[in-house]
Amino acid sequence: MLIELSHIQRLYRSDEVETTALQDIDLRIDAGEFVAIMGPSGCGKSTLLNILGTIDRPTGGSYRFGEYELTALNEASLAKFRREHLGYVFQSFNLIDELTIEENIELALIYRNMPKAERRTRVAQAMDRVGIAHRARHYPSQLSGGQQQRAAIARAVVGEPRLILADEPTGNLDTENGAQVMDILQGLNDEGATIIMVTHSPSHADLAKRRIDMLDGQVVVSVRNAI
Repeated sequence: MLIELSHIQRLYRSDEVETTALQDIDLRIDAGEFVAIMGPSGCGKSTLLNILGTIDRPTGGSYRFGEYELTALNEASLAKFRREHLGYVFQSFNLIDELTIEENIELALIYRNMPKAERRTRVAQAMDRVGIAHRARHYPSQLSGGQQQRAAIARAVVGEPRLILADEPTGNLDTENGAQVMDILQGLNDEGATIIMVTHSPSHADLAKRRIDMLDGQVVVSVRNAI
């Protein structure tokens, strides 16, 4: 088992109101799974993804990732954990406009004390993996939305993370480019990558190996897809 969440809660408090974003979440995910999380806006799926990615901390409960109990780590240790074990793909791509595509991808390796030659080799392999090697010297503004998302996926996988977190990876793409991104994610999963994806698309959720439906901060359905 790669991930085990036990009784996870997330509360947001202000002077006048307390909002429960997640309540008593129990979830287990094995290495090599491809899990799609679905639910209406405000159901807690993005909060759950942020906790899985250690971008946010739970108010209560336990989060075990392999040999790590993440709720016990301080911010510096969590930052090191993110660099070494997690890859992120966002709906809005989050590429840096002033850097070329290969520089954007290499950025994920800069803080690993990795020799430059090894970084360049890994970047080239990641670009080839998603079919954008011919765009290496271009800037994000020179690429289509689909190509930018491929670059973002390359950046997510270049460090060979144990988990890829994808937040609406096809949300800003047309049907054709969305299908191509899903093909890439499925291919990465077939090669052994563990992927957790938030999506509003039922057809894309059906391409994952398991679908989790959320409502009012709780997991209400967890089903294996017949694929």
